[in-house]
Amino acid sequence: MTPLTLTSLTDLAALGADTIIDVRAPAEFAEDHLPGAMNLPVLTDAQRAEVGTIYKQESPFDARKIGGALVAHNTALHLQGPLSGKQGDWQPLVYCWRGGQRSGAFATILDQVGWRVHLLKGGYRSYRKLVVQSLYDTPLAHRLIVIEGGTGTAKTDLLTHLAAQGAQTLDLEALAAHRGSLFGATADPQPAQKLFESRIAATLDPFDPQKPTWVEAESSRIGERTLPPSLWAAMQSASRVEIKAPTAARADYLSSAYRDLTADPDLLATQINKLSPYHAAETISGWHILARAQDWTALAEGLITAHYDPRYTKSAARSATAIRRVELERLDPTSLQRTAKNLIAEIS
Repeated sequence: MTPLTLTSLTDLAALGADTIIDVRAPAEFAEDHLPGAMNLPVLTDAQRAEVGTIYKQESPFDARKIGGALVAHNTALHLQGPLSGKQGDWQPLVYCWRGGQRSGAFATILDQVGWRVHLLKGGYRSYRKLVVQSLYDTPLAHRLIVIEGGTGTAKTDLLTHLAAQGAQTLDLEALAAHRGSLFGATADPQPAQKLFESRIAATLDPFDPQKPTWVEAESSRIGERTLPPSLWAAMQSASRVEIKAPTAARADYLSSAYRDLTADPDLLATQINKLSPYHAAETISGWHILARAQDWTALAEGLITAHYDPRYTKSAARSATAIRRVELERLDPTSLQRTAKNLIAEIS
């Protein structure tokens, strides 16, 4: 077995492993894992809890004996299942929580099979330490350009067009599986906080810090996920491009972008009710009437003018002055593609 040490997140791309294997329990894997890793647990969540209880309350020796049997059994299942088709030249990288018994036992068996096994020294904890260092402990090195604008100005779609034309982009809403507003929940559950941060770090790491990295303006939270402090501080001080568009164009855009929500009347009604602390009962009732009538454009216009724009005006007053303002009469793909091209040419 070959021990490997991570000294930077960039090392992950140079490790040379064919497959990264996380042998921790499924709940640990779901909370966070190395980018691209597959989960082949040597203990299930229930088994890990059982062995831990025996270790603390009965006997460490008995716990290791029972745990060893379970690890051997589960490893055999992986060899007969997901790993059964691997050829002799396959090179896996194996890790657990801190590079201890679980990954060591699994890697030993794979090594005995004849594969060239790499073992991550320090396990997941060594990787997490690097993520924390990059997003918590040191200022972000990247040169951010923040795209701001009122709700419905197609900022997320503009990011997509920027990326399609070769720009460096950080799509936080995609990484957080949330569209960043009260109505922003998607069908996919949000990742755990640590996994969200890993996605951010993995996206930023290969970027050239000297070139612009485009990111949409967000609050410090996207749904239930919080932006890590180094990124948030960099966004607060970054140069900004403001997108402006007529209310009618924005309402049309929202009506299309939120079709998943308008297709679920009960969910939409629930979301509208969450605005009750901020608006008069008559206003809330009017929005419900528009929703029941499926007048999505009128509903979107009402939400823009009465709820979102006043809040955007307050937040914009506190932000840095925009280095560029873009007035768009339409928010169709052609207009956004052209805008992306112009921005890349102007800001380099």
